[in-house]
Amino acid sequence: MKFFAAAHAATLVSTALALGASPASAQAITSEEHAFRVVRLVERLEHPWGLAFLPDGRMLVTERPGRLRIIGKDGKLYPQPVPGLPQIAAVGQGGLLDVALHPRYAENNLVYLSYVGRGEGGVGTEVARGKLAGSRLENVQVIFRQLPKSGGGRHFGSRLVFDREGYLYITLGERGDPDRAQRPDDHAGSVIRLHDDGRVPKDNPFVGRAGWKPEKYTLGNRNMQGAALHPRTGLLWTHEHGPQGGDEINVIRAGTNYGWPVITYGVQYVVGTRIGEGTHKPGMAQPLHYWVPSIAPSGMAFYTGDKFPLWRGDLFVGALRDQMLVRLKLDGEKVVKEERMLKNTLGRIRDVRNGPDGFLYLLTDESSGVLARLEPATP
Repeated sequence: MKFFAAAHAATLVSTALALGASPASAQAITSEEHAFRVVRLVERLEHPWGLAFLPDGRMLVTERPGRLRIIGKDGKLYPQPVPGLPQIAAVGQGGLLDVALHPRYAENNLVYLSYVGRGEGGVGTEVARGKLAGSRLENVQVIFRQLPKSGGGRHFGSRLVFDREGYLYITLGERGDPDRAQRPDDHAGSVIRLHDDGRVPKDNPFVGRAGWKPEKYTLGNRNMQGAALHPRTGLLWTHEHGPQGGDEINVIRAGTNYGWPVITYGVQYVVGTRIGEGTHKPGMAQPLHYWVPSIAPSGMAFYTGDKFPLWRGDLFVGALRDQMLVRLKLDGEKVVKEERMLKNTLGRIRDVRNGPDGFLYLLTDESSGVLARLEPATP
């Protein structure tokens, strides 16, 4: 594991981007390996959170207050949100969160949403699926509810990822209560693994163990807001927010305890005192990579396209702090180089997606948020 405590900033030729800039007018930015332009496709989205690409060329974007939006093949935002969504509680950091398509979407039109729902004891992350019929969601079913529910508006997670075998992974935060991440009978602070209809796989690591939630795949996670499958190994990688420092990238493996709040590279807010027992403990995994100070990571994608050949295989992480995009060069499960781009240029980057067209797509978490696309440019 490589620890980077300082930024490796890219040289910015220009960071001036006109409102609604076209590919021709957006000015070029030079990074370490590619020159690119940031093209603003859609603006005035209200705290957009997740993005999915439909096979017909349209895109789905979630807005945290509780709206699912469609962007047409022409790049224009449909005027009306998608009806038929489950009841969503927009509380603090929560609301409508991620969106993902079923691996066989072309056959079944199933769309999956993670969101905050109310229940006995308060609120918590839930997952529902429904069929997208034109511009409407139908036959919506809730397939997962985080339990127990609790008060407060922090640390809901949540990303949705299907693996190559069709299992659904759900990343959850510990709801601002650190001790919940170590409790076997609590979904909070863990990765959840399910069949596509919500059933628990028989080979989940804690199935049959007394006192354990069988949906749990990991424990000891703080607040995971980035997740992606490695394009070569097919393993799930996640990142999570640390406290004051200690943001982590982890490779997710069945039954692993990732340590929070027993071990961490972060410290207590304000006072800066140590949390838990230090940075290492037997039986608890070390992160693949971590940041001190924090970058507040959100959204993550491995680049596999053909538009930026020198970036192929790199891991891109959005950052809310300093409003930047972080590129990590990898050697297996080791970060060998870090580059920081777009600092204070576009906004608080909430999601990063590898587009089917070979471009890289970003969402910014603002009251007037942006869907943007990185396209190659001549230096």
